Formats: sequence, structure tokens, C-alpha cells
Amino acid sequence: MITHKPEADNKLPATTGSTISRSDFLIKTGLIIGSIPFFSLIYGLLGGAYNFKIKKLNLTLKNLPPAFDGFKVLQISDIHSGSFNNGEPLRKAADMIMNEQADVIFFTGDLVNNKSDEAEPYISILQKIKAPFGVYSTFGNHDYGDYVQWESAEAKVENLEKLKRIHGGIGWNLLLDSHAYIEKDNQRIGVIGIQNWSAHLRFPKYGSMEKAVKNFTYAPVNILLSHDPSHWKAEVLAKYPQVDLMFAGHTHGFQYGIEIPGIKWSPVQYVYKEWAGLYTENDRHLYVNRGLGFLGYPGRVGILPEITVITLKKG
Repeated sequence: MITHKPEADNKLPATTGSTISRSDFLIKTGLIIGSIPFFSLIYGLLGGAYNFKIKKLNLTLKNLPPAFDGFKVLQISDIHSGSFNNGEPLRKAADMIMNEQADVIFFTGDLVNNKSDEAEPYISILQKIKAPFGVYSTFGNHDYGDYVQWESAEAKVENLEKLKRIHGGIGWNLLLDSHAYIEKDNQRIGVIGIQNWSAHLRFPKYGSMEKAVKNFTYAPVNILLSHDPSHWKAEVLAKYPQVDLMFAGHTHGFQYGIEIPGIKWSPVQYVYKEWAGLYTENDRHLYVNRGLGFLGYPGRVGILPEITVITLKKG
């Protein structure tokens, strides 16, 4: 008589000869996978926030004046000085910025989280950020004090005026719906700076391109500083064909994502199509900086704080 042993249903062999049920295996696997975001956030807290990365690229502009061939542009954005506990990380970033020896520096908004006072402890560090052709800056959505309660409307206005004075005091040329020219060897490029302008309803639309370019004589190449990258497709591409290159920030790349060869992902891409790096459409370009500081979550995972260095090339 032949007897049949019942099969060990739903059992998986282990290397020691013991067994583990399929349900236990799936539960433990799920716990391991589920813990990955938690441990990645802990890792981001330990070092990601201050792991500044310099991203370099060459950008060809067909109408670039010959005098600007090889001109080095450095962009920083979203310092969020209110998130820093001390000046050492920002001092480190400033040293890295200055080591690049850029010709001009652009800052695209959000110097503070809410109040101008947040920037005061770091004024001496920020004053070290300079370039031969100047530093040009503009405001981001957090610079207006919209996310805190003020004792009066006048207090909010004074906060903004104080922040304007801070920009001037550290030697930055603040462009709020205004423009300037960078001249070299009797040739020039135009720089336009606009207050925060967003296509998303939850963010303010203070800026006016119409005001910014009033009495502006467009140069062969014109650069726009606009904090929110949604401005590019919502208005700039269609209405302002003279803008060759726009610099933005704002997204921080959500401070969480994956950027490895062949994979670039962050949850923020479901809100902002252009959220980090270079985007090009019909020989016109947008660069979205990942931000130097942080907001909310005091860390970064995968999407690290950025200093952008773009070398302009004549096409």
C-alpha cells in the first residue's frame, strides 16, 4: 500500500532547512519594503540637507553675443534662511559658490520662510556671495510673509520693505518687475526679474511681466528670473518670445525622490511638469534649481541641495 505524505502547502524552504509560511514571508517582506521610506527619511535627516551638489552644464544660445561666449552663470534658489540652526552650512555653501568663480550670480527667490528677521543672522555670510558682473535676485512666494499671522497690515508691509533692504545691504540687485543689462566689451544681454508668478491657485501671482519689460530694449539674449517654474509654460513661452532662458526654483524637487542614470522621479512631478533641471522647447530654455535650503522636512533624500553652474556657449 502506497501512502502519500501531505505536501507542506504554502511553505517556502529556508537555507537552514526550516520553513516559513507564505503569509509570514509576505508580511515580513511588506514590513521591509514599507520601512524603506522611513529609513530613507532618517538618512535624509542625517546628511541630505547640507550635502550641497554643484551641477554643471554648457548651454548653447544661437543669438549669444560673442563677448559672452564662455560666460559662467551661477544660480542659487530657495535658501530658506529660517530653516538653518546655525551659519556653518550656509558658510560652506557660500565657499563652494565663490570657488566656482562665476561671472554673474542669480538668486531666484525664497530667502526666508516667512519673516525678514530670519535672514539677519546670515547677512555677513550672504555678503560674501558676489561676482564680477553682480548678483541679481528676485522674490519667491515665501518672501511676502503670506503664511504667518501679522498684528497689522502695516507690519506685513514693513516686513517686506525690510527684506528689500536686506537684499540691497548684502549687495544683491533686487529685480521686482524690473530689468537690467549685463554689458561686456560693448555687448549686452538682458536680465528681467519678476515677482512671484504662479499658474497654481494656491501660490500668489504678484508679478507683472508687462511692468517688468516696460521701456526694456530687448538684447540679443534675454534671461528671466522667475521663482515658480509654472510661469514658463503659462505665460512666458507664448507671450514673451524674446526670453531665451528662464531660471526658476520653488519645487525643491519635493526634497524627496530618485535621480540616478535613467531614472528621475519625485512626487512633485505630479504637480509640476518642469520640476528639476533643464527643459528646452523650440530653442528656449528653462532651468529649475532644486534649492539650496529646505522647508518643512529638515532633510533631503535623493534630491540634494543644488548650486547650478551654466556656461553659455555661442551657437
